[in-house]
Amino acid sequence: MRNQKKLILEQLDRKLEPFKGIEKVHVPATGWINNIRTALNMTLQQLGNRLNMTKQGIKKIEERESSESISIKSLKKVGKELDMYFVYGFVPIHGSVENLVDKNAHILARKIVLRTSQNMKLENQGNSEERINQAIDELASEIKREMPKYLWD
Repeated sequence: MRNQKKLILEQLDRKLEPFKGIEKVHVPATGWINNIRTALNMTLQQLGNRLNMTKQGIKKIEERESSESISIKSLKKVGKELDMYFVYGFVPIHGSVENLVDKNAHILARKIVLRTSQNMKLENQGNSEERINQAIDELASEIKREMPKYLWD
């Protein structure tokens, strides 16, 4: 079971790999649809004709995109009519999904170990900083292997 979870993470990281670097692409203030349509010197009416919509309908689509309230379905449909692919995905902030799991596992492990360490100090059984860090690393590794649902609480 442990290997299966690790395999799933690795597969997800491979699927997300092509998106790396795309987070640096900035969406134009007016949105991609307006930007592309304008660059192609295409009128609202011309795009509307391709989508069987009025120019007012296209204007609303462009407004919804710029306000981030457009549906993925609409973006795909417009992309198709512009002879473009609509690309949709996520880019892990920490480089990979595995790094995300590792980060959260360390945060959780630190919380658990420090809580236990505090109780031990109260009973005059404190540990050294080195031993505490070692315990955090060991517990984080175990949490990462098991990947329990409470990791995300």
